[in-house]
Amino acid sequence: MRITKSLKMQEKAKDRIPGMTQLLSKRPDMFAPGVWPGYFSKAKGVEVWDLDGNRYLDMSISGIGANVLGYADPDVDSAVVTAIKKGTSCSLNCPEEPELAELLCEIHPWAEKAKFARTGGEAMAIAVRIARAHTGRDKVAFCGYHGWHDWYLSANLGTENALGEHLLPGLDPRGVPKGLTGTALPFRYNKLEELRTIAERNRKSIAAIVMEPIRNDKPLPGFFDEVRSIANDIGAVLIIDEISAGFRMNSGGAHLILGIEPDIAVFSKALGNGYPVAAIIGKADVMNAAQNTFISSTNWTERVGPTAAIAVIKKHRKTNAGKHLMSIGEAIQKGWREAAERCGLNIEISGIPPLSHFVFQYQNGLTIKALFVQLMLDKGFLASTLFYSMYAHKPDHVKRYLKAVDSSFSEIAHYNRKGDIERRLKGKPAVSGFKRLT
Repeated sequence: MRITKSLKMQEKAKDRIPGMTQLLSKRPDMFAPGVWPGYFSKAKGVEVWDLDGNRYLDMSISGIGANVLGYADPDVDSAVVTAIKKGTSCSLNCPEEPELAELLCEIHPWAEKAKFARTGGEAMAIAVRIARAHTGRDKVAFCGYHGWHDWYLSANLGTENALGEHLLPGLDPRGVPKGLTGTALPFRYNKLEELRTIAERNRKSIAAIVMEPIRNDKPLPGFFDEVRSIANDIGAVLIIDEISAGFRMNSGGAHLILGIEPDIAVFSKALGNGYPVAAIIGKADVMNAAQNTFISSTNWTERVGPTAAIAVIKKHRKTNAGKHLMSIGEAIQKGWREAAERCGLNIEISGIPPLSHFVFQYQNGLTIKALFVQLMLDKGFLASTLFYSMYAHKPDHVKRYLKAVDSSFSEIAHYNRKGDIERRLKGKPAVSGFKRLT
């Protein structure tokens, strides 16, 4: 398999684009630098073609979770093409905005109003701004990963790595105003004592408690009831970040399954099936604060985003896609576990089934990861230590994939016993977290 054009494009991108790409999670060095193709020419269903014409079955990050239905979904694309032919923007507003607002509030009966953006990170910044405007306070207590904006990255100001336990280690806050030091206060999932301590010390200054509903671990009994109680007690806005978890387990937010009633919930990624759209929904008294602060952008009013979101939601509900995503993810996790046990390979599996991942439990784990990626590419799969379910993934794809995983795990176990992992690499080891690309 040759990836000559793909590698040349990577070198060109390094010369012209700081960091090579706009999304850290899509950088080739996060997989297997030197062998990961990096660029695509076409994507359809669960298949991807690189610039050299190589065809892969994608059992990896599924557009980093954005393409929940599958690539180039015919129903979503048809709705978008129709909208484009009618014009995507003009001096008036598109009617899809209030239609999408109605749909999201119907799915989430606690919510009464909605605002829209185009990306998850900016949507979270909007939610935090609304909470600060509503409360007149500055500080945010948070748990989980919430993007790249100043309000969040400021947690790493004056610390070694406060965000290291919230998905990405090594995030440098350079460029974030030092005046934001102490305004973002992290606590860990299921660690109520940490949130209580933050609340007690900052009772009159916390604007919001920001959380993902679920990522790796299930909430302990009563955890979210107590979080809600703490928010009520100190007068903070409870914001649930559904950007990753939303529309994975059900047709809506994971908080509906977990019994959480937030003040604001934020969606993106799966909401548009690859088209840029984000939604901030919430209780009226909180959301109305958006009119007391300036939150406005031209491209938040274009038609494609909300059109795609409406089509995604309708198909997601009609097909009960959440049930399928869970089933596929459960089969993948089971297959990983059984394949590793058969060959005596030590891995640790985590994540909710539709957002599954594993780690090779060895000192040279990132080198082993790169070899796994390489071996799976040779077998015709885009694969890594992450698997994000798409509705387009079918049992036959899972069967073929797990057969390749079984073979690759056996090879890795054999090479590892011989101390021969690094010599088998065609490229370089993978990296973890944020690292400057040179």
